[in-house]
Amino acid sequence: MLNDARDEAAMMRTERTQLQTGGVAAEPSEAGAIDVFTIEETIEMALGASRGELQMSTLVDLQAQLRGHIALLREPARKAADQMWRGATRWHRHITRLDGIERQAEQELSPLPFGALIEVQLMARDCQWLLDGYKENWR
Repeated sequence: MLNDARDEAAMMRTERTQLQTGGVAAEPSEAGAIDVFTIEETIEMALGASRGELQMSTLVDLQAQLRGHIALLREPARKAADQMWRGATRWHRHITRLDGIERQAEQELSPLPFGALIEVQLMARDCQWLLDGYKENWR
């Protein structure tokens, strides 16, 4: 059932991308191309993962997807930090949060289902923070 929902979400994402680009799917390798819709869907799935049966394979898959999204969003976040005055409280908060996100993304997933769920949901919240900053051009 979960795979059916993923397949349907992937088809909807492809259709939405084709509508936005005039029928031609955008390549993810294009410079500056960050698929906001895919990231938002992954975040929603991760935050809603506790609504069903906890399967480690699903959590491992979500963690891998979130790691990829964080890797994409990390570069614009670092560039935004480079534009800030390095003595400002805003810069310190930004860089501290970003460093924490990067450290957490490198950690292995807990072998316990509930622990893994918490870690994936925290990673989803970190990814949401990065995405919000990206969409708002880092305020």
